[in-house]
Amino acid sequence: MAGNELGEFLRARRARLRPEDVGLRHHGQRRVAGLRREEIAVLAGVSADYYTRLEQGRERNPSAQVLDALSRALDLADDAREHLYRLAGAVPGTGRARGRDLVGPALLRLMDTFTACPAFVVDRTLDVLAANALAQALFSPFERADNLLRMIFADPAGRSFYAAWHQAAEAAVANLRVATGHDPHDPRLAGLVTELSEHSAEFPALWAAHDVRGKTREAKELLHPEVGPLSLTYRAFGVRDAPGQELIVYQAEPGSPSEQALALLGTLAATRRASAAAAPRTPPRTPPR
Repeated sequence: MAGNELGEFLRARRARLRPEDVGLRHHGQRRVAGLRREEIAVLAGVSADYYTRLEQGRERNPSAQVLDALSRALDLADDAREHLYRLAGAVPGTGRARGRDLVGPALLRLMDTFTACPAFVVDRTLDVLAANALAQALFSPFERADNLLRMIFADPAGRSFYAAWHQAAEAAVANLRVATGHDPHDPRLAGLVTELSEHSAEFPALWAAHDVRGKTREAKELLHPEVGPLSLTYRAFGVRDAPGQELIVYQAEPGSPSEQALALLGTLAATRRASAAAAPRTPPRTPPR
């Protein structure tokens, strides 16, 4: 990963703005994408030289007032604004907590009670740390349901499982960008970015866009090979006693075909588990003497 995350983020967001987006008049042909550095500096009320140093990585400790002004000038939403603060070191980063791969037993028990809803826990790099029975059944088409990014970009099943693949890919990359604000030097994050860049032609461009968006509530259009299309929404809940972990719960509209399909998927999975448990075990052979 690059060593100037703050500068890269500022450049990427500046390139997305047009003069008319911020009330500036457009004169003649522009040689750069988006706004010029001088224009952002004027909008933020800082000198062009100071802003240039921020983008080039020669100034790394902007004040909260400057960050607020840059957020307004770049028209950042809440998630992107918090991300900017973290990249500048203005918001204490929690890093990756000790024991981050462990999901507490109370949360595991709670997830198991969600028999009608797929539920799973992810960390900041979207590693799947735990999943209830219905979530395991939902993700059964994947070779390894261990990381949401890898499932989308590197597993062949992702292209058919996510009916709106590009939407799912953009959202997942924007979720992963949040992690760089907490710990931009995390080796797990760096390794994942490298791996995805090597396995996917689409990932590098999405990563370079610097979109930042946390998980909240969105629609998921999925296609499961056993039960067909599923139209689900999800909610994300931060795990208070394990910073960086989030509980994700998928839901179907009550009375909808998707609710019926989820119920069928749960029944099929339960039947397979019961059959596996009832199957007689083959005793080990006694080696000939």
